[in-house]
Amino acid sequence: MSIQVEGTIERKGFGPGTWALVSTSGDTYELRKAPADLQKEGLKVKVNGEIREDVMTFAMIGPVLEVDRFEIINH
Repeated sequence: MSIQVEGTIERKGFGPGTWALVSTSGDTYELRKAPADLQKEGLKVKVNGEIREDVMTFAMIGPVLEVDRFEIINH
């Protein structure tokens, strides 16, 4: 399922660590194979991607979001 989510990038310390997107509505998405430019704590972004229901992770912090494209937001 393709979605667009706006929120803030956070680094979660589960296992080896993972990057997450916390949406403006408070939902948390685990980023799968997050691009290097997206791996910055506190970055405000708008992300387009695919929810991957066929992928399991160690962190299990929320739905896995595979990023197709993103835009940095300057608020």
